[in-house]
Amino acid sequence: MKKMKLIIGAGFLALIGLVLLAADHIDAPEVKGGSSDITDFYAFQGEDTDNIVFAANIQGLLSPSATASATFDENVLIEFNIDNNDDKVEDLVIQAIPRDGKMYFFGPYNPSTTGLTSTLPQDGSEYGVSITPYGSSAVVGSKGAMKFFAGPRDDPFFMDFAQYGEIIAGNASGFNNPGSDTFKGTNVLSVVVEVPKSMIGGSGTINTWVETKTKQ
Repeated sequence: MKKMKLIIGAGFLALIGLVLLAADHIDAPEVKGGSSDITDFYAFQGEDTDNIVFAANIQGLLSPSATASATFDENVLIEFNIDNNDDKVEDLVIQAIPRDGKMYFFGPYNPSTTGLTSTLPQDGSEYGVSITPYGSSAVVGSKGAMKFFAGPRDDPFFMDFAQYGEIIAGNASGFNNPGSDTFKGTNVLSVVVEVPKSMIGGSGTINTWVETKTKQ
């Protein structure tokens, strides 16, 4: 088994019904701006309402000029965690790790270890999809009823940080309408998985969070 040890705490815990998003764009100083920095995590019902979509964005605030050369770090594992019995421990994981221009996906499966250490299956069950180059049409892979994507995307998060600073300082009572999008024109590297709800415990409420883990 290949072991990946969590060395950065960059997960977002949330309850999912039909739609959820979580984001911060500002992680701990040790990982801020690095190849393992998670900018936001989304989970929502798919266009096919029998499916759920998980999307993790990393390496935020990429300028258009920097995006073309931005790459996923081959030492960084992206792990979607799914708790379907509300004990706050992952029952299933979906993992993604890049190798030689492809993103390889594993799961969903019941992990042999939980918490800070992860392993990758060595049973040939992984699926690889080519990482979409910047400026190209999305390359979407499929395996059975699952769909996969990895590549650069426009940062979907909207936040007016200047106005937020004014509110915190007591100089404004609220946000402007319309506001100014601090993230306009910047990009992220995205990993997206669409999976049937039946593969993660049916249609009930789940807890889900995402982590990046670095190989030791």
